[in-house]
Amino acid sequence: MPDFLSSPDTYQSFLYSLPEQYPWIHQSNLAYIPTGNRFGRVEGALFFIPDLVLCIQEFLNFELGVIEAYGYELSRTKIPFDSPDFPTLTAYCKASFSQKEKLYWYDSFPHPHILELASTNPHHKHIHPNIKRNRIPAPDISFTRPNLPFLLAEIKQLL
Repeated sequence: MPDFLSSPDTYQSFLYSLPEQYPWIHQSNLAYIPTGNRFGRVEGALFFIPDLVLCIQEFLNFELGVIEAYGYELSRTKIPFDSPDFPTLTAYCKASFSQKEKLYWYDSFPHPHILELASTNPHHKHIHPNIKRNRIPAPDISFTRPNLPFLLAEIKQLL
């Protein structure tokens, strides 16, 4: 696997080729936003038929070759994403948006006081029941390699 975190150009090529590599992606509106010569962020979502949406936010540091922080949320939309009533992604991807069912999310906020998460600290997954407080280790999530291939394989199992 190429070192996707070696440069903004390499990561953008990887990012924008995802729909070609993963045919179960119905639509992508992921955008790479440079925040400096060797820094950037990814924002947007991937859409899956019939009603799944993966909201993505990554903060990238190509100087160190790492993902500095991330958030990945998989939800089931209550509004068809091809409907003119579908909100902007900024609105949809907010944690408080009410017209979606959150299935799970991953984040990198550390919880050193939760011993069950120590093996993958700070990487963890929020799951039901009590999705906000119910966290499990996330051994397949990393700061040093792209997480999207793992997430896409996980989503394919749900489809």
